[in-house]
Amino acid sequence: MLTEIETIPQSRQPAVAVRQSAPVQRPEFQTVTMMGLGYIGLPTAAVIASRGIEVVGVDVKEEIVNKIASGHIHIYEPDLDGLVQKVVSSGTLVARMEPAESDVFIIAVPTPVGELKNPVLDYVIEATRKIAPVLRPGNLVILESTSPVGTTEMIANLLAESRPDLKLPTRDVVSPDINIAYCPERVLPGRILSELVNNDRCIGGITMACGRRAQRFYKKFVRGACIVTSARTAEIVKLTENAFRDANIAFANELSMICDKLAINVWDVIDLANRHPRVNILKPGPGVGGHCIAVDPWLIVHSAPELANVIRTARQTNDKKAHYTVETAAALIDEHPYAQVACFGLAFKANVDDLRESPALEVAIALGEKYGSRIKVVEPHIKALPEALAATGAEFLGLDDALAACEVGVVLVDHDEFRGVPTGARRHMALLDTRGIWRDSGWMT
Repeated sequence: MLTEIETIPQSRQPAVAVRQSAPVQRPEFQTVTMMGLGYIGLPTAAVIASRGIEVVGVDVKEEIVNKIASGHIHIYEPDLDGLVQKVVSSGTLVARMEPAESDVFIIAVPTPVGELKNPVLDYVIEATRKIAPVLRPGNLVILESTSPVGTTEMIANLLAESRPDLKLPTRDVVSPDINIAYCPERVLPGRILSELVNNDRCIGGITMACGRRAQRFYKKFVRGACIVTSARTAEIVKLTENAFRDANIAFANELSMICDKLAINVWDVIDLANRHPRVNILKPGPGVGGHCIAVDPWLIVHSAPELANVIRTARQTNDKKAHYTVETAAALIDEHPYAQVACFGLAFKANVDDLRESPALEVAIALGEKYGSRIKVVEPHIKALPEALAATGAEFLGLDDALAACEVGVVLVDHDEFRGVPTGARRHMALLDTRGIWRDSGWMT
């Protein structure tokens, strides 16, 4: 028997959901402008670009911009040349002399100290003023340059002056247009590409929201922990790391001078003392160089000169060691008045071409000024002598030629090439070994 099918009133029919496509959300960090393409800026830009993020690298030197734009590099760092060539070829890294609109702006320019050991922030100020016209709401600005406490806040003030139309982050601004943070590099030359990715990062925001946003950015290419703190804390953390190392090296350098006076081999002393389970004395040398350890402690001293006594003394001790090395080397050379003298190494540390603040270069120049063409310089990581050294009359020689021609040797850098020299090839030389790599012969300091 057929029955009438009951119809459901319209009001009782189940509602049919209409699926609406959600708007496509733009990724947070698609473009980056890197201000400064030096020892930190270029590797960082290349690593970021290798993650598929479009990077514009900016530098004030046209020759550097042109070289990078052609896929080449102007500094030595293992594996950097291949990475730069790859990201330039793919178009994710371009080099220019002016910044472009971006989601993120990173400032990685030099912060030297002046003649009075005061911080010189001219490059940071110039970079900040350059990016100001192209900023737009939603941007993230990060300072990576090693800087005295308060520099990140200074950047915010400069941008506020240049762009009164934008809300900059302060304690009173809940929702700023621009986020600003500080994240210093903490990499070792010769291992920069690996350490950029694997080392922990200390990220300081002007506000915690700024810090957290910068944290999200760094997590795109950093495997290490990205820890958020305040900008002022992050600034002094960076300075503290290098001041700590400077003080420990100063202890070793001071000990080496004391051992010289007492006619004791400092390398034996350090080896034996380090057998104590809670002693770890570092290696002495002709001083301390590089863009960090030789400079950063002065930024702490400048911030609190009446309190930074140990930090100041350590820095002065390491500066003094270069002068001491010149005097010691001159005494040895004067014992051999007609001998040719080989200075082994100019870089501030082993296996790099970086001459910044190098005590080895300082010693070589001083010896060149005193002995002229008798000084032969061996540095396998550069192609020509720096102008100041060449002007003294010192000559550039290869390692084998210097070993054959010279009767006096001054070891200033512990390059692997020097470590491999057999005893027989240097037995004829009167030696001053400031790095302890040829301990089987000669005079150590």
